[in-house]
Amino acid sequence: MKILVVEDDFVSRKLLMALLSKFGECDMASNGVEGLEAYLLALESGEMYDLVTLDIMMPEMSGHEVLKRIRMVENDRQLDHTCVIMTSALSDSENVLQAFKNQCEGYLRKPISKSELTQKLQELGLVAEVV
Repeated sequence: MKILVVEDDFVSRKLLMALLSKFGECDMASNGVEGLEAYLLALESGEMYDLVTLDIMMPEMSGHEVLKRIRMVENDRQLDHTCVIMTSALSDSENVLQAFKNQCEGYLRKPISKSELTQKLQELGLVAEVV
């Protein structure tokens, strides 16, 4: 699996990279602009990401805006949607609803635990269930 972690907080970024690296190759971006650029570069090289994790609150460009732009590109090019999990310390219903309105596949509240992340990946069919 090819994974992109877009997270401005260093500790959260390192944690997600450590948790996800056992499932595949991980790239990282420290803000929304870098995240969108990484997504577009992967698309142009023919090696799309299977999973993108997006923090909602980031400098340069929010996770909501990155997700909107990703979906616009996918729709314009008639591509299958990349699986996107939004991450945030925010738990207010407005942000959660906005994330799903923008067509994310999942939402995880920080701090993210290994078990919650693994369960979400299993629910989305990205990894097999661990018995």
